[in-house]
Amino acid sequence: QVQLVESGGGLVQAGGSLRLSCAACGRTFSSYVMGWFRQAPGKAREFVAFISQSGGITFYADSVKGRFTISRDNAKNTVYLQMNSLKPEDTAVYFCAASRRLTEATIAGSYDYWGQGTQVTVSS
Repeated sequence: QVQLVESGGGLVQAGGSLRLSCAACGRTFSSYVMGWFRQAPGKAREFVAFISQSGGITFYADSVKGRFTISRDNAKNTVYLQMNSLKPEDTAVYFCAASRRLTEATIAGSYDYWGQGTQVTVSS
């Protein structure tokens, strides 16, 4: 069992930055692939980024590539999402999630545990 708690969301102007954190409770954090997803009002949940168990592999959605950076600190049981050059279309609730499988890590259904989400609002 893994419990995930996101933090760091808020209101920011376009072009600004935010850093999201996701703290995990559990002794096996380092065995999980960690992903970030987001969901805007009236839209389906979409993949943002994932990072492998050791942090050696990262992958991003095209919409955030070059602007967002995912990282993890296994000693602190925490995964981060650094978001730069934010755009109004990045406005959404952001969720972190944990999966034991690196394959299909862009698919929400492959994740076993989810956080409650944190709101990110980007004003124009």
